Amino acid sequence: MQLVGLALALAGLAAGEALKKLDTSLTILVHNDLQGTANPDADSAVILTDAGTRDDITHVCDKLGETLWSSKGNNGKGKGKGKPAPASVPFADYLQYDGRASKSSKFWVSSGPGQDAVDIAGKTVKGSAKSRFPGFCTNSAPFSNQSGQDTGKRWQVSLDVNGQTLTGFRDRLSFRFLGIRYAKQPERFTYPTLFKGSGEDASALEYGSQCIQFGTGSEDCLFLNVWTPHLPNPNTRTPKKKLLPVGLWIHGGAFTGGTANDPTFDGANIVSRGDMVLVAINYRLLAFGFLALKDGKTNGNFGLADQITALGWVREHIHNFGGDKDRITVFGQSAGAGSVRALIASPKAVGKFSGAIMLSNLGGINYGTTYSEYYTIDEQVDVAAKPLLAAFNCTGPATSQADCLRAIPASDLSQNGNVRYLVVDGTYLTTPHLPVTAGGPLPLKLMMGTTAEDGAPFLTFPTTTNKTAYLTSSGFDVPSAQLFPITPTTPQNDTLSLYNTASRLATDGIFRCIDTATASSLLHHNRLKEIYYYEFDRTYQTKGWPGTDVCDAPRSATHPEGDPSKPYLRCHSGELYYVFGNLARQGLPVRDEGDLVFERFVLDSFAAFVRTGTPNAGEGWLRARGYGSTLGVVKETGRWTPSTKGDLTIRVLDYPKPVQAKPREGPQCESLGLGVNFYEK
Repeated sequence: MQLVGLALALAGLAAGEALKKLDTSLTILVHNDLQGTANPDADSAVILTDAGTRDDITHVCDKLGETLWSSKGNNGKGKGKGKPAPASVPFADYLQYDGRASKSSKFWVSSGPGQDAVDIAGKTVKGSAKSRFPGFCTNSAPFSNQSGQDTGKRWQVSLDVNGQTLTGFRDRLSFRFLGIRYAKQPERFTYPTLFKGSGEDASALEYGSQCIQFGTGSEDCLFLNVWTPHLPNPNTRTPKKKLLPVGLWIHGGAFTGGTANDPTFDGANIVSRGDMVLVAINYRLLAFGFLALKDGKTNGNFGLADQITALGWVREHIHNFGGDKDRITVFGQSAGAGSVRALIASPKAVGKFSGAIMLSNLGGINYGTTYSEYYTIDEQVDVAAKPLLAAFNCTGPATSQADCLRAIPASDLSQNGNVRYLVVDGTYLTTPHLPVTAGGPLPLKLMMGTTAEDGAPFLTFPTTTNKTAYLTSSGFDVPSAQLFPITPTTPQNDTLSLYNTASRLATDGIFRCIDTATASSLLHHNRLKEIYYYEFDRTYQTKGWPGTDVCDAPRSATHPEGDPSKPYLRCHSGELYYVFGNLARQGLPVRDEGDLVFERFVLDSFAAFVRTGTPNAGEGWLRARGYGSTLGVVKETGRWTPSTKGDLTIRVLDYPKPVQAKPREGPQCESLGLGVNFYEK
């Protein structure tokens, strides 16, 4: 009996502390200023529990490896007759604003003697052995960072989800459940099906494999990661109003690379500061995700089907992680933005999400076209499948081609980067592009935009100063010199001047113009009533890509990390650290006094859109959360105005303040044949 009991105890420990046994909800509250361990309030994080007796709450804290929270203010003496000083109940303003507490609420903390508790004002009040109040546990879990995370048993927690017992863990900011399988591995070139567990324990402590790309990763890769600040009590029904909105992140990478595991968009900061749940998903890439053949069944869009399957998993199970299935915002950058656009267009995804954000969607001339204008299967076969079949000697009858490619080792097949196209397959996509002129109102809110020189990294730096020769070799028709002039740099650098001009042309042609035309047509045809449109004039380029210093703010003796007030190109992907609030988490320094303020404002705006369908974080909410720097920006600059029918406007995101402006480059877009009326032709 003792051996059996010991085995059961060890099994329970291996699975993490079961939330079902704790019989409580858990909410991590922290004043997250995005500075990580440098935050002066880094040690102030608490875990809020459901109501229980003092013994109940003490037991929960103990099982979490924590103690009842103690207020330093209540350890001293108040004025007069030795009365205790009022305790400062953690996050009292926010709890009242959010409806989780009222003036009559009481909480168990460790500073009260005996059965005493504190009220919302921090005053000691009498309790009894039978009194049931919520309580605060400490949260001493360490911060995770880009190079490591402590998954030790002390921080683990387990949930029953989808027929499995998932064991995740917490850090200082959030609960983290990583590498959750949402679909079983499909046979190569077939569509996915939702995974269902069989009562087994499953670790969610480490990321699942990335999808195979250029020799690394695996074909068994359909995993997702969840970050949340709130785990509801699995023994009770959680009211819908207490569930949090959900962001479903789709990574970029040209449909040839990328992973949900990229620390650039780790979700801890955005969920803890933004009051939301984040899910990041893997989906198949390259030929594994997008091959189409003329055999009547290999119809492509497998990667898009993966995304829709993951969305189905989220809708079915996200309540276990505190998320509301009816408030899902799909968002992605680059090819991830192209995926969002395709999801809006897909009959298979209609009604499965309520919001969408497209960050730097491609769709214009040259390289960008195919992300928004979809090939027929015949066109994709000619452009991508035939060269692939020839490369692996699989050019036999159409009925045997897929089987021939299935026999090719995945590492070999993954070296071919040309099979990356969405196609009109008749099921997942039925139109050659997102219908922007017909189809009735879309059941969602939309936010979209670019960086100021989004297209720069898609060009090679010139080795000539001949404008015509360089632009022609880059695949552009030579534009009007008047509309795209070469502006000299200081100090003079003729090749950089030419590159800057080409970057303007590439940004207009690949990103800005087609997105402006999309927004204009959606509004003009009443498919949407409003669109929040933006452009970043401040960026912080991601490490390692594109690997050119023209996208970095220039360094100087006074700004050794870069001076964003000086000219530099605001390049593709340069908004991501800001959106997810991960500069400090990535070990990156702030370059000037504006970076941290801007990072907080951008995260707060994007998270507000996920929460409310508008990027305008309410002043009351900001005040209750203690987000003074963003509150100051909002008070000074006013509300972000959406574009509406007949009134296109963008929010230029910059420091010291964002401003509203008319869409940029109108004449240039017209000269490229991509004006605001592009879809009306």
